Amino acid sequence: MSEYLREHPDVCFSTPKETHYFLMHDLRDRAPAELREVVRNKYLDLYFRDRQGASFFAEGSVSYLYAPEQLEPILKLWPRAKFMIGVRNPLEMVPSLHQRLFYNGDENQRQFDRAWDLVEDRRAGRSIPRSCLEPRFLDYWEAGKLGMHVERFFNFVGRDRCHVTVFDDFKADPGAAYRRALNFLELPDDGRTHFERHAESKDSRIAWIHRLMKRPPRALIFLFDSEDREVIAAGAGEPGPMLQKVMAIRTKIIHWNRIMPAPKPQVSERVRNEMRDMYRDDVALLSRLLGRDLNHWIDG
Repeated sequence: MSEYLREHPDVCFSTPKETHYFLMHDLRDRAPAELREVVRNKYLDLYFRDRQGASFFAEGSVSYLYAPEQLEPILKLWPRAKFMIGVRNPLEMVPSLHQRLFYNGDENQRQFDRAWDLVEDRRAGRSIPRSCLEPRFLDYWEAGKLGMHVERFFNFVGRDRCHVTVFDDFKADPGAAYRRALNFLELPDDGRTHFERHAESKDSRIAWIHRLMKRPPRALIFLFDSEDREVIAAGAGEPGPMLQKVMAIRTKIIHWNRIMPAPKPQVSERVRNEMRDMYRDDVALLSRLLGRDLNHWIDG
């Protein structure tokens, strides 16, 4: 959906898609003038560099669903802000999330069952990979409780600000889902008729090489000058000549090491049953929130 919206002529979409900015930076206590300055210089100027003339801005940080209270600055700065939420069967979504985190370098356990079993340890601050940007990302038990998170999100930002897309519908008819999104966002139909698949799952041939490329040791960052270090920290900006060369080599190694599409996640029957037990009541809650029976996700 983010790729389709990125190509809409009225939309300026962030680069990268997921900035996680308001999760990683707590700006709730900033005075109005300071808040505007920080967001303009550290958010808009970095992630929306081609925004001149644009009237509609969008980004796609999935992490915001899990921390709606962090979005208070957005509501202050953009009172008409709207939010799109995608939900998917947690029995499919959580293993897919694990696969994505492993590819990104946040996760170091290739087997989903092992990562699932480590949640309690990780909540206690143990067994967290050094390359993980945010330990909360590894709480797979919590990530799958979509009903709970959607309810909290509705309560904080307001139900009328939110549009929920069920992945089953999006997969069956992406065109219809896209047009419903445009209607919610009050954007004109751009006549799009081709809805190619994006964000295909990825894996790596040699995991440690990929993790080194995605999450290099922090000590290496200090080899660059201060401006390049800021680019690395933000994941956006204009790199200097040295960083450009390093990034080009890094990209070649990542592409060489990449497998697409990734093999389908393997989940044991034991863990699948634990997931059913953990998420049954939550899926029932999500069904009530959306006015739609989704209980077949769990029971059949």
